[in-house]
Amino acid sequence: MKTVFSEDHALRDAKTELYGGELVQPFERPSRARYIVDRLRTVELGPILPPEDHGMDPILAIHDADFVTFLQEAGEAWAAEGYKGEAIATCWPARRMVQKCPSHIDGKLGYYALAAETAITEGTWKAAYASAQVALTGADLVRGGERGAFALCRPPGHHAAFDMFGGYCFLNNAAIAAQSMLDHGAKRIAILDVDFHHGNGTQDIFYTRDDVFFASLHGAPEEAFPHFLGYADETGTGAGEGFTANYPMPPDTPFSEWRKALASALDRIAKYAPDALIVSLGVDTFETDPISFFKLASPDFTTYGGDIADLGLPTLFVMEGGYDIDEIGLNTVNVLEGFVGAE
Repeated sequence: MKTVFSEDHALRDAKTELYGGELVQPFERPSRARYIVDRLRTVELGPILPPEDHGMDPILAIHDADFVTFLQEAGEAWAAEGYKGEAIATCWPARRMVQKCPSHIDGKLGYYALAAETAITEGTWKAAYASAQVALTGADLVRGGERGAFALCRPPGHHAAFDMFGGYCFLNNAAIAAQSMLDHGAKRIAILDVDFHHGNGTQDIFYTRDDVFFASLHGAPEEAFPHFLGYADETGTGAGEGFTANYPMPPDTPFSEWRKALASALDRIAKYAPDALIVSLGVDTFETDPISFFKLASPDFTTYGGDIADLGLPTLFVMEGGYDIDEIGLNTVNVLEGFVGAE
């Protein structure tokens, strides 16, 4: 299996995250990608390729232009104010407040943020742009006939909505890849999100559409970030009615129960009969992940990689979360090896 990866990911190197009322070292950090690359090389899964530059058009096919401009300019605007720390949102247009974008960077951060844990720092835009190009190049490989490919994206993307960032995500890599496939002739694409956290951004982007089927397995939003999307009764609206499937699960969910949800999602995807499958691959379902509460063990990732392969679809894996950094390489590559081994 070919992997696409950019060293520009390291330009995203925030030093602070708001967690538990403290500013801590971010859970989403550059070493996550390094551990995965090291494991890919250890098992010799396949070549690791740099991304091709597809430009801005595929990004703007998914994301609001003003939002993208904000991401490009936010770091410099924050620094120009003379602030000492990293750019973190502190206020939002909450219920019954005016939904207008302020001119001051402090207000803009809140207007475009969906959560406060994610700082914008120098290098964030360049890393996010490169991550999107990684996903687009992976989509090219699958369109070109590869049975499976791995887009090692960092920063991740599935929390990024049409016009919002948060949850460590700035551009929605999986959504950008899906739209690219559609723009190059695909009729239907399925996105399967196996990250512990609900793919709220991906759902937001495709919720009214029938050309992308979205399924997400995740911690119940009553208990887990992002809290305000991901309930089972969210199934799409308008033309998109019936093309979203959410599988929220409670704390301490074991692999046996999680796999039942996966089987249901895979059955729905098979009936949808997409031209290709995109997997938002988060391995924060691992039993010792520090910010999650499922109980998957390392061999389980190999097992479900094989389950995905059994669909027989051209498949692009797009990297999302996973924060037990010592084990992220093992667990990520286990999924890919399970997929390859079942081919």
